Amino acid sequence: MVHSNSLFSCAVLGAAAQSAVPDGYELRPLELTDFRKGYIDCLANLTVVGDVTEQLFAESFEEMQRAGGYFVVVIEDLASQRIVATGTLVVEQKFLRMCGRVGHIEDIVVAEGQEGKRFGKTIVTRLLHIAETLGCYKSILDCAEDNVPFYEKCGLTRKAVQMALYAPNK
Repeated sequence: MVHSNSLFSCAVLGAAAQSAVPDGYELRPLELTDFRKGYIDCLANLTVVGDVTEQLFAESFEEMQRAGGYFVVVIEDLASQRIVATGTLVVEQKFLRMCGRVGHIEDIVVAEGQEGKRFGKTIVTRLLHIAETLGCYKSILDCAEDNVPFYEKCGLTRKAVQMALYAPNK
């Protein structure tokens, strides 16, 4: 059962979070009600999402909330009550580095028509802040070659090589 409508506490975002977005927008944790505010539509601007029902969304939300370590940040256009940007930080507990933590940044997306408002950079900056606050010794992400300049502007540097194996029919 969900203990709160928010995936995580707003306090984790830090005091400067709201000042990073223009008036009429709100930066906050993902909420259970965001399904109806177009969260899935926003994600679909990034990649294939599939047929995610409201029930499936709620089940996944509750599982993430129970497990902890999931920090999905959204920006909502308050006038339209639509999610216009999002990004995720998943915190991995390690045995390396004296049982340190690594932050994995995923699913950075800005909805069509919302480009140029620095929402992508704002989301990445907030996720990096959360990772640092939670004691992550590094934060990493995978991106397309075309996106490298954007992430460099966010303070990240190129490191290593990504490898992938996708499960059949996924």
